[in-house]
Amino acid sequence: MEPSPLKIIHYPHPTLRHKSKLIVRVDDALRAVIKQMFPLMYEARGIGLAANQIDLPLRVFVINLASDPIEGEEHVFINPVISHQKGLNEKEEGCLSIPGVNGNVKRSERVRIQAYSLEGKLIDATLDGLFARAVQHELDHLDGVLFTDRLSETGKITVRPDLEELEIAFQSRRETGEIATDEQIANRLGEIERQYV
Repeated sequence: MEPSPLKIIHYPHPTLRHKSKLIVRVDDALRAVIKQMFPLMYEARGIGLAANQIDLPLRVFVINLASDPIEGEEHVFINPVISHQKGLNEKEEGCLSIPGVNGNVKRSERVRIQAYSLEGKLIDATLDGLFARAVQHELDHLDGVLFTDRLSETGKITVRPDLEELEIAFQSRRETGEIATDEQIANRLGEIERQYV
């Protein structure tokens, strides 16, 4: 993987809709990128960040519920799978890739997650509360699903003007050449997948 400055991409960037692939190889370059996801997340004041959000088509996300490297615990989840979902609650969510937009989302209260750590160790944990919500939100990202897709019909109508503003800003940046074409993005994602999946 060629080093490039990491940044969080915003809706409606195509990589946010790309279903990520299972990682079969973790090399030093990928480890370095995953470690860089934490400061990027802290800078944006987030508690979770998925690879799609930094324009990578790989099944990995990071979480720190405190959004602070000193106060909180840093978690890396590679190839995560969620099961044993129990309960249901509705709470407000936002997203670093959809800045300024919030809405109420129903999610399971408790989940079991199985994944691998950055060191290759198996993670098998039952989570509830905010941690459970965060892993569900980030796993959605890996499947190309955004929290706005899970809003009620009323919620979707409410956020539509904000999404349209983001779409206009994206198109403007694309017209200046700041953002690649869909074809160029697809080719680049394919190259990365060939390296790691």
